[in-house]
This record gives sequence, C-alpha cells and structure tokens, in this order.
Amino acid sequence: MDRFDAMTAFVRVVEAGSFTKAAQTLHMSRATVTQLVQQLEARLRVRLLNRTTRQVNVTADGAAYYERAVRLLAELDDIENGLPGAAAVPKGRLRVDVPSPLATLVLVPELPRFYAMYPDIEIDMGASDRKVDLIGESVDCVVRGGELADGSLTARRVADLRLGVYAAPSYLARAGTPAHPEELCAPHHRIVAFRWSADSGTLPYLMRNGGETARVAGRHMLRIDDGNAYLAAGVAGLGVLWLPDYMARAHQARGELVPLLEAWHIDPMPLYVAWPPNRHVSRKLRVFIDWIVDVMARHSSRSAQAPGQP
Repeated sequence: MDRFDAMTAFVRVVEAGSFTKAAQTLHMSRATVTQLVQQLEARLRVRLLNRTTRQVNVTADGAAYYERAVRLLAELDDIENGLPGAAAVPKGRLRVDVPSPLATLVLVPELPRFYAMYPDIEIDMGASDRKVDLIGESVDCVVRGGELADGSLTARRVADLRLGVYAAPSYLARAGTPAHPEELCAPHHRIVAFRWSADSGTLPYLMRNGGETARVAGRHMLRIDDGNAYLAAGVAGLGVLWLPDYMARAHQARGELVPLLEAWHIDPMPLYVAWPPNRHVSRKLRVFIDWIVDVMARHSSRSAQAPGQP
C-alpha cells in the first residue's frame, strides 16, 4: 500500500462524502479508492469511515485522522514545491466559500488571470453568504465582509469596501428622495434588510456628515440573507439599499440605482479571508489569498474613480 495515495484517497472520500465522487476527482476507479481506504484502516487498526448504502460518515477516529492528514498533505506539497529543482507552480485542490455577489461580479471574472498563473490549482468554490463550518465542511478558507463573528479563526484583512446608499428610480418616484438619513425612518420609507445570521436582527448603519452623526435602521418588509437577492430587491424598487461600490457600479451606470445622501460618510466594510486556527497554510492557499488582495486592490482603485470613468 502506498501510504500517500491511501491518505489522499481517504481525505477525498471525507470531503466528497462518497467513494464514487472521490474516485472521479482522483481519476481512479471506485474499487481502487475503496481498496486504498480499507488498506489504510487495516494498517491503523481503526475504522475511519462508517459506510451505508446511501452515505459515508467519518468516525471520531476518522475525524481526528482527517485533520492531521490534511495538514500533513499540505506540508508535503510545500516541501515538494520548495525544492530548488522542483516546479515553482503550486498545485492541488482548494475549497473556498465567498459571498455570492463577490463571486459573480469580481472573483469569477478574474479567474482566467489566476489560472494563467496557477494552472494546476483546482478551486471548489461555494458562493454564499451563510455561516460556514470550515472544519466540519473541510473548507480551506472563506471570504467574508464585516467584522468576523468567530474570533477563533485566523484571518487576513484583504480590503476595505466603500459603502453607499442606493435606491431604484421606481422606489424614489413612490416614496420621495430623502435629504437626511433620519427621513428613512419615516412611515412612507422602506429599506431592504440584510440578515447576517439566522438569529440576528437588522443592524443599524452609522452615517456621518462633518460633526453630525445618524444611526439608521429603518423599516423593512423584506429581509434577505443572500447578497445577489438583496441587490435584486433594491433594483426592483422594494426599498433602500446599503451597498459596496462594486455591487452598485453597473446598476448605477445603467440608471437602475440612484445614489442617495452622498454628503454622508459610512465607515468602509472590512473584507477578510479566514481559515481554521492551527491549520497549515499551504502554498496554494497563500497564492490564492495574495491573488484576492491584488484583485481587490485593483477594484478599490476603480471604486475611487467617479462613476462613468474607465
């Protein structure tokens, strides 16, 4: 038994949730993957996986072995890639989760540049705004806006997103254009609320204009936990939005959204890449994080330009 192949096969089965899917990603037969895992269990003299006809679940011993195996395989990649005579291009599979608007509008369109530099990295990207269990779901890193609720994660701040207030022309024709943030609390105004987590309420927005401050929560008829759906609701005229510039830019250029209260300042939203504590940061994860920093720096410079500038 090749211990490296067996360990790799086991890790893929845990992450894929099935022997068939793991075999597909490894370009092996299902029988070969099954045999490798069985040989690994025989050598360790423990059961790593519980198998039924419908699913594969990791045992307590298997979960502990998986965490150390992932770290060891990542370190092994670094050792091989770090040798003077080895190819300098990092390789392997990355599981990441990013906010859906950031994936749609920024990261996915930039991926051809990433793959031109790193053709041997395979990215398994989840596009969501939900809270992700990085360890339980075997995710290498998440990208999230706002302050991180889980202080145990290791994180790198990769950008500060400029925020603005926007509404659709149809909404403004119906409710009027506010001249002051506090007007958004009036009965005839509505905001589209964003649900940051299942148990969170609507967070107020702090706005400043010189020495004056206003804390605005507003009234809502709709609360959404997905960024793309939140944006679509605003474009449909369902209420006022607080948006990062990158989400509003194209809709503002087409006249679908109108900026409001432009004399008022909103603190930028921090954007973080976070990964599990004590997890070895492999070379492929390092270059992915550095790439996000570069992408966001270029998009931030575009946001600093006036609307309509190239």
